[in-house]
Amino acid sequence: MSKRTKATQTSVQIIKLKMVRDEKSIHFPKNKIKTPEDAVFILKKFLNAYDREVFCIMTLDTKNQPNAVHIVSCGTLNNTIVHPRETFKLAILSNAASIIACHNHPSGDPSPSSEDIDVTKRLCDAGVILGIELLDHIILGDNNYVSLKAKGLM
Repeated sequence: MSKRTKATQTSVQIIKLKMVRDEKSIHFPKNKIKTPEDAVFILKKFLNAYDREVFCIMTLDTKNQPNAVHIVSCGTLNNTIVHPRETFKLAILSNAASIIACHNHPSGDPSPSSEDIDVTKRLCDAGVILGIELLDHIILGDNNYVSLKAKGLM
């Protein structure tokens, strides 16, 4: 008679994902995003109180109407870690057709760094694969901003 070893059992958890709407909202006087200035109107209000670098996305529907703003990453005084996985996770959960990425430069100078340009290219590539277009990447400074799309950097 051969001895049988007991097979190891594994428990697989069942999970649910839910989006929770914050009590706060930002009033937008237009019905769609047509220019970088339109996006900045919303994103500046969302990121105005941070003293460190924060990367966020605005999700848009098929008519370029904004439906949500999400913080993807909160970093330090001069950088934050951004990965396409976390960025597009929020876009997928929001049923986004496209996104606009944005982050602040606490120094006040919105000039894009080489890292800003590199992460933008990675997000563009990931968006193509997922079918969620990155429309722009906006960097906010003190009372000014840079649109990487307008600068031809994406």
